[in-house]
Amino acid sequence: MSTPPNRSRMPLQRVPVALSIAGSDSSGGAGIQADLKTFSALGVYGATVLTAVTAQSTRGISAVHIIPPQIVSAQLEAVFDDLDIRAVKLGMLADAATVEAVVAGLIRYRPFFVALDPVMIASSGTRLLSTDAVSRLISGLLPLTDCLTPNLAEAAALLQTTLASSEAEMEQQGRALLDLGPRAVLMKGGHAMLDEAVDLLVTRTGTQRFAAPRIVSSNLHGTGCTLSAGITAAVVRGAPLTTAIEKAKGYLSGAVDAGRDLVFGHGSGPVDHLHRGRYDRSSD
Repeated sequence: MSTPPNRSRMPLQRVPVALSIAGSDSSGGAGIQADLKTFSALGVYGATVLTAVTAQSTRGISAVHIIPPQIVSAQLEAVFDDLDIRAVKLGMLADAATVEAVVAGLIRYRPFFVALDPVMIASSGTRLLSTDAVSRLISGLLPLTDCLTPNLAEAAALLQTTLASSEAEMEQQGRALLDLGPRAVLMKGGHAMLDEAVDLLVTRTGTQRFAAPRIVSSNLHGTGCTLSAGITAAVVRGAPLTTAIEKAKGYLSGAVDAGRDLVFGHGSGPVDHLHRGRYDRSSD
């Protein structure tokens, strides 16, 4: 019988930590749950600050409870005062008071990297960011953001314009969003009616195109959360932004492909976040 290692003599190892500030999805496909799965799959320890609880299934959202802002602030203080958080991923922020609490926390703790997935309206049509919070998100949060990751509908809503219908319009809207303060904008074109799934990274030094084959699947719930969390995880592990996007897109493409034949519920299911470590289901 082997003797267990004496852990007291083993060198200490610092664990990379990322923080998700977002809402809970009770069906497990998006929000905090998707972020934690993505962090874990990519080798990062995930901490959380909960902003809202949704009663949600694969068919939609039936109720939303917003966490009081003082509890959001208390969560921020608890994790930042204890954990070595280098990067933050922001998702559902619900209302203006929550945005204010998050802005104050980011100014106080100054994480190295902030990714903002501007969750505004669920695919089912439920509003996830109040209208009075949008202006504060733009004025207070965008200047603190290192990478803004809107889909085409979110970009249009932030700019109060129509949806981009071409790569040229995507780039134009990305530059308009860049003028609002973030250091980079990743325009996600996955919902565009283009031959490929094309994302554009717009920065003050230029535009970089990321293209991938379009994968047909009915299980696409939480793809936006997953991509932003994947970028955040890769940055925590030392990747520059362009490399982090490439890594996150590769992970997401694999998750979408692996999840397209799985049955999770009666509606739009999630991607397979754990596809890289998934056992061979054919042997069951």
